[in-house]
Amino acid sequence: MSHRARAIWPVLALSAGVLAALMAGSPALAVPAAPPGLAPATSDAATAVAYPAWASATRYTGLAFDTCTAPPLTAMRAWLASPYRAVGVYVGGQNRTCAQPELTSAWTRAVADLGWRLIPIFKGRQPSCGARPSDLKIVPSAATAEGTWAADNAADQVRALGMFRGGVIYYDMEHYDTADLACGTAVLTFLSAWTRELHRLGYLAGVYENLNLGARALAGVYGSAAYARPDALWIARYDQNPALTGWSGIGDSLWAVQQRAKQYRGDFTATYGGVTLRIDADNWDAPVATTAFSYRATALVRARTGPGPSFALVKVYPKGASVSAVCQTPGAVVRTTTVWDKLNNGSYVTDYYLDTPSRTGYSPPLTRCLYPYQTTAGDGLNERSGPGASFPVTGVIPAGGLAWMFCQSAGPVVGATRVWDKIDDRHWVSDNWVATPSRTGFSKPVPRC
Repeated sequence: MSHRARAIWPVLALSAGVLAALMAGSPALAVPAAPPGLAPATSDAATAVAYPAWASATRYTGLAFDTCTAPPLTAMRAWLASPYRAVGVYVGGQNRTCAQPELTSAWTRAVADLGWRLIPIFKGRQPSCGARPSDLKIVPSAATAEGTWAADNAADQVRALGMFRGGVIYYDMEHYDTADLACGTAVLTFLSAWTRELHRLGYLAGVYENLNLGARALAGVYGSAAYARPDALWIARYDQNPALTGWSGIGDSLWAVQQRAKQYRGDFTATYGGVTLRIDADNWDAPVATTAFSYRATALVRARTGPGPSFALVKVYPKGASVSAVCQTPGAVVRTTTVWDKLNNGSYVTDYYLDTPSRTGYSPPLTRCLYPYQTTAGDGLNERSGPGASFPVTGVIPAGGLAWMFCQSAGPVVGATRVWDKIDDRHWVSDNWVATPSRTGFSKPVPRC
């Protein structure tokens, strides 16, 4: 990465041919096998994310940018005149090259309140056979430990900046010689440890790589049980083409469910609102950071363990109190709304008594509370119009795609579980084929439907 921006475009969609083949279970769409010479299978490709009570994932589709140094708040205000609505920020890493005088928790909150989505980037150890000669390199024999350390440190950095668990962190892995098998294996091992540890900590794991010098190798082990698979792939390819499909060497069925971003133009200047920045541009349809938004109670409001007055009381906020909301979810009716706001301590309050823009519905920039997990069905997972295999098929999630669920319900038994996951209106999948923490029961903090 040239240390700068990204951009965004339409949502990645499967072609009719790909969809039909998936529904038919076509072997032609099987995920690629690991290249010869790589380590034997030691774990599942899809690992469960351990979301804590206050977590929620956030996704974004649109244009984004980043610069080496996070811009001042005045510049972010001015750039509201731009087509971009997400910004990449370098939150840490031993090979981060730019000072970050603006990047504080106060900056994060202020930029989020302006409506910006944040893309946290961690640039740590780099391949021993690539990147810059001066970079701190991955030690092949220590790749697992180093990838785990990177995830731990990145999580510490984003928490200090006011970004919450459930969001994503992207690892900036620069170009390397993919013909060097030992070096390439170390990179894959490092990124597998990065992914597994972020999942353990309650975050989604993203990876940024050059299309030809890294990303294809990652795609080559997409279905390999030897490596934990990242949740999102962000490629660099400066061809001025923002398309999120048709990537050479990476099939459209890989990272196919709001899991892709492309840096398609690098290192140029742009001016909006009278402010000029040097940026990279990307097309984005993938997870971003989760942040909280401040609102005030318009009356005495009770925070509960779930979205309804029947749940246990956690805390009472007096009229005028400030609360930090992370996301919104449907719940019991209170006056004119069924919307409940999830706070950054994991409790829920009715939206009716907060000064959000809408007293009846959802209020951007708050998003629906979401809990994405990777799917495990090798031939793709059928979505149904209701919680059961007897309901009509309404879609297909390709192998390894994310099931962006917002609640779970009981239904007919599939495998070892009767749990069904709701991922949208009229779109349900069996939890038997989703890498949730529990393979037999409900998985907290996902609420019951």
